[in-house]
Amino acid sequence: MTREIIQTDAAPAAIGTYSQAVKCGNTVYLSGQIPLDPQTMTLLNATIEDEIHQVFRNLAAVAQASGGSLADIAKLNVFLTDLAHFAKVNEIMGQYIKPPYPARAAIGVASLPRGARVEADAILVLG
Repeated sequence: MTREIIQTDAAPAAIGTYSQAVKCGNTVYLSGQIPLDPQTMTLLNATIEDEIHQVFRNLAAVAQASGGSLADIAKLNVFLTDLAHFAKVNEIMGQYIKPPYPARAAIGVASLPRGARVEADAILVLG
């Protein structure tokens, strides 16, 4: 199967040895996004709400570059350094993703790259 590498300047550049996303057939695997501003590559972390919004904006930009949208997410993984922010993730996620919701996992982790408090990755299935 052919793999297509997805890259967009509307989302942060990869900060390691990975691609923003890889498309295999009609499935797109989005790499984890932290709340980096795509233009400045700085963390937008004044509040946890700022971080969560930026993560979803970054995921949306990569999804769009792949020919899809957040509505095409089949599986979403959210990583939090403090699970007390889980309710805020639910609240903000509802502003970006409408029912039917994707399958999802929320995972508490000790730390994330660049000191972020939230990261998310996703799997899209394009219609």
